[in-house]
Order: sequence, then C-alpha cells, then structure tokens
Amino acid sequence: MGKLFYGSDPQPIDIDDRLLQYLQVVLSTKLRRSESFTITWTDTDAAHSRTTLWIQPAISLRFQYSSAESERLSGGYLRQLADQAAMSSGLLLNAATWRQQEDSHRVHLAAAA
Repeated sequence: MGKLFYGSDPQPIDIDDRLLQYLQVVLSTKLRRSESFTITWTDTDAAHSRTTLWIQPAISLRFQYSSAESERLSGGYLRQLADQAAMSSGLLLNAATWRQQEDSHRVHLAAAA
C-alpha cells in the first residue's frame, strides 16, 4: 500500500501502489502544464467514504511506495484517467472498481495483439 502526502498535511492518504503509479503520471503531467483540477475517490472501507482534493501546482505532493519496483502501466487506462482529469468533474476513482477498469484495457490490448 502506497501513500500520497498532500500539502502540509502530515497524515498520508493510503492508496494501492499500482493506482498510485497511475496517479503520479497523471498528476505530474497535469501539474507540469500548470493545470489545476480535482481528484475524487470513493472507498467504502476507509474512514471517509468519499474524498476530493484540489490539485494545483502550488500544493506539494509526495508519492511513497511500499514496493521498490515500478510496474508496467496500461496505456489505455492511463489515457482514460488523463481524459477524466481534463473534464470539469475532474478525476473520479473508485477504490473497489479501478482494477476492473484497468483490466478491461489490458484485455483489449491482449485481443489486439
């Protein structure tokens, strides 16, 4: 389980390592372009079932992983997340279903090969 540190809050947000990798790519790309947006995720197992963060260049982020090795990410799922982040509703994630969404992109990739 990875951790996302947001701004000056010393309490990290626990996020699956693989999902955190996707977020790091999307957030870094948007921030490099000086684009601000929201990220909302739902997690019924967490203390707060829905959380929204305002992401903008002036707020620091730190990504901490439990695994030393990075994993290969699905380009299709990465594009889906980037497209969502560009929408007015912002990036929407569900802790219970993100893996199924990623897997559907992997199945399409395998079928095309």
